[in-house]
Order: sequence, then C-alpha cells, then structure tokens
Amino acid sequence: MKRVIAIADRAAAVSLKLLVAANILFLLSFLIVMLLTAGRAHAEGPVCKGTDMLSALQASDPGTYQKIEAEAAATPNGKGLLWKLEKPGKKPSFLFGTMHMTDPRVTTLPAAAQKAFDAADAVIIETTEVLDQKKMMAALLKEPDLMMFTDNTTLSSLLSPDDAAAMNKALDARGIPSATVAKMKPWMLSAMVALPACELARKAGGAPVLDVKLAEDAKASGKDVEGLETVADQLHAMASLPIALHMKDLVETLKLGDKVNDVNETMIVLYQRGDTGLFWPLFRAAMPGEQDDPAAYAAFEETMITSRNKVMVDHAQPILARGNAFMAVGALHLPGPQGLVEDFRKAGYTVTAVGL
Repeated sequence: MKRVIAIADRAAAVSLKLLVAANILFLLSFLIVMLLTAGRAHAEGPVCKGTDMLSALQASDPGTYQKIEAEAAATPNGKGLLWKLEKPGKKPSFLFGTMHMTDPRVTTLPAAAQKAFDAADAVIIETTEVLDQKKMMAALLKEPDLMMFTDNTTLSSLLSPDDAAAMNKALDARGIPSATVAKMKPWMLSAMVALPACELARKAGGAPVLDVKLAEDAKASGKDVEGLETVADQLHAMASLPIALHMKDLVETLKLGDKVNDVNETMIVLYQRGDTGLFWPLFRAAMPGEQDDPAAYAAFEETMITSRNKVMVDHAQPILARGNAFMAVGALHLPGPQGLVEDFRKAGYTVTAVGL
C-alpha cells in the first residue's frame, strides 16, 4: 500500500519530527554550538536554500493536501501566534508562539506581537538558563548522562556497520569530526543533523534564536525575565523516550541530506502564516502507514508537548497573576485540545486570538 507524499519521503517525515523536537527543546541548539563551534567549517553563514514542501504538495497531490488542510482546520486554536490572556481585575497578558530559529523571518516579530512585547512588564520564556552558559553547563555537569554516554557505549556501538558508516559520512559533510560526537546521546546528534548548516552556522556565529533575542531585549529594557522549566527538566523529558526510537530517527534523518533545507523552509513558511495546526497533520501525512509506530509517536507528543504544557501553565500562573506579561514559548505548544490555549482557558482565563 503506497501512501507517500511526492515531496516528502519517510526520511523527510522523521526529520520533520526531529526539527519539531529541536524547536521544542531549543536548549539543544545551544549545547551543540558550545560543543562544536570550534569545528564548524561554514561559520561565515551560508544561505539556507529550501523549497516549501506544502506548496509543492498542493500542486503534485491535491487530494493529500486537502486532507492535511482539513485536519488542520479541525484542530482547535490551530491558527494564530499571538493570544490575549485575560482575568477580571488584572491587566491582560499575552501568549506568543515562537520558533526556536535564528532566521530573520522568524526573529522579526509581527507588529501586534512587537506592540505587546514592548508594553509588557515581564517576559516569560521556556528556560532562562540559556541566557547564562556557565550556569547552564554547571547544572548539566551534575547529570552528564543526559547529554553523553557515561559507560562504554558509543553511538556507533548501537548502529549496524552500514548505518555507522552513513552517520560518519553525514557528519563529515557537515564539517563535524565523528570523534567529537562519539559519546553524544542520540537526541543531541539528531537535533544537530536535523537543522540546516546555515542555521547551525548562524548560531555558531552568535545569532540568537527568537526566544533568546526576546529575553535579551527584555533585560536590556529593564523588564523582568522569567523561566518555566530547567535545563534538566527538558533533557529528562527527551531521555525518557526509548533509545531505540532515538537511534531509528537518527539513522533515517542522516539519510535525509540536503532535504533538511526543504523541511526547514516548510516549517518557517507555516510559522509565518501562523498555521500552527498544520505542523502535526503534515508530519502524520508524510509517514507511510506500514512503517509508522502510532504508540511511539503518541508517546513523543505526550512527553514533549502535552505533559510539558501542564507544567508551563502551572509555573506561569503566579507570574501572569501580576498582569501585563508576555509569555513566549514554542508555537507547537499552542494548538490542539490539550494545547496551551485550551489549558489556559481551563485555568480560568479568557483567551482570544490577536491579529487574525
């Protein structure tokens, strides 16, 4: 049975999930840059070249495109990046969906979001520990097994000879010596190879992702900056998923090659449109049904999105109670019946989209 999107094969689908993971867990981007900046071969900042997969799909397979659009349209709160949070007697706050990228199309806020950010007294991001690299590394050194294998295990030892050779070839193409990542946990390496070389190079050159740019701008203007999670919290969530799933995703992402540019471009285009409800339908449509593992990917979504949403709401409420806050977290946390928009409504807030 053939269920294939013409412009997105199995590897592209897995990379889409890993790019989603990299956006959820933006801490990994900083760790990777800290580990590998000295070894980057393209620090001058190459231009990202990619094709919007969804637009190509609309032309090549209108039926599948319409199914994806229909599923996205049925997703609660699947359209919009900026949401107003209101409770009686408090000055409104705002919830904004970010993409943890350095691309100028992402780091330039929409006008309504910029206005809300400028007027806010406090800014909330997923974790403030990324603003202090020394503090972050000190925290992680207490649990090194979240990033690295601390026994005799290596990545190659968990792969077949052919897959190990493919991994080393892909790393060479990215200017990354295989010895530097031999003991790295697979989710660390997956996040690295699921991003285009241009994105990693911008980060290595010091360009901040949107969340960090917002936090730095907030500090510079005298606003309070608050975090919702710790570095360890985020890595524990990733580490709780089966390592077999991580290794499988790593191998198939390494086979992706330059197609990662198309995945990256598609994510950015959807983000610019505010179509947060399209991310998961596109991913699911790109997965051949025969090879899909519904339980594994449901566990991924539960661990990396749903469970963390509940923690974010709990941790954000004391800050939001002061009023006039700007909460910026990954856009994938917003939509759906268990997304942040619905979670805040359940917590007693009136939540309305802004700028639609």
